[in-house]
Amino acid sequence: MSGRVGVLLLNLGGPEKLDDVYLFLYNLFADPEIIRLPIPFLQKPIASLIAASRAPISQENYRLIGGGSPLRQITEEQGENIENVLQRNGIEAKVYVGMRYWHPYTTEAIAKIKEDGITRLVVLPLYPQYSISTSGSSLKQLDDLWENDPELQAIERITIQSWYDRTGYIRAMNELIDAKLQNFADPEDVHIFFSAHGVPVKYVTEYNDPYQSEMENCVDAIMKALRRDYHRYNAHTLAYQSRVGPVEWLQPYTEEAIHNLAKRGIKDLLVVPISFVSEHIETLQEIDIEYREVAEEAGIHKFDRVPALNSHPIFINDLAELIMESLG
Repeated sequence: MSGRVGVLLLNLGGPEKLDDVYLFLYNLFADPEIIRLPIPFLQKPIASLIAASRAPISQENYRLIGGGSPLRQITEEQGENIENVLQRNGIEAKVYVGMRYWHPYTTEAIAKIKEDGITRLVVLPLYPQYSISTSGSSLKQLDDLWENDPELQAIERITIQSWYDRTGYIRAMNELIDAKLQNFADPEDVHIFFSAHGVPVKYVTEYNDPYQSEMENCVDAIMKALRRDYHRYNAHTLAYQSRVGPVEWLQPYTEEAIHNLAKRGIKDLLVVPISFVSEHIETLQEIDIEYREVAEEAGIHKFDRVPALNSHPIFINDLAELIMESLG
């Protein structure tokens, strides 16, 4: 394969220690793809206010999971594993990690890519389902960097938008789901609860964000494969977590959906963190601590969670195959 091949993994990023929390939150809310304001010059002052108000609660949440996010470490491990699979398949490629709101920032990764003389670059957002607020924000930043840099324009950039329907990804998810179902006394009575990161409704209705439809199609594909490959016919629910601010977000909300299931007499709940491929604050604190408490108080007897994919071999192999397919 001619030229030097690089792979850029894109992810959110997360504060690695408690002192990082304020600046991480500021970076997050200063992104106009996260909070869309009609008056752009207000973006940074409002981001500063939101970050200052949320930082103490957020710091406490990070303290509960060990004082920082494991996202960087896990993403770098994923990168190393992907690099190894590509190498075993005869492709010498260097994998880089670019985070949107914390180190290593995307700009840091791009500087290394230029330094290493990469001529073909596969851009792979680590969000299975595309949203303008996740993959879209990171890809827009890349477009801006490319627009003003002739050196980058000389690099062949191959962008993967989303990959929620990949067979290997679905297989890896179902292997983890089935393993957890076996921990319940009556696996067939367990309600499978997909909890996805939410987005504001207007992103879907006004900005044509495909996130909701991709998420629904993803859950359908997982359940179909679970029936076919594991003969699991469990009932399931898709709900949305992590909403911020006064605007309406995609529904049902995770907390309300848990209450409704408890009212229906559901006793066993298995949560699947569907939009996350790495453990981080939304899985380790929001689901494992907050939603567990909600479920137990509502009358759910057994609450368990499927782990994030992290470096699951089937998942890593599938991402490597996806990269190889995109290189042609």
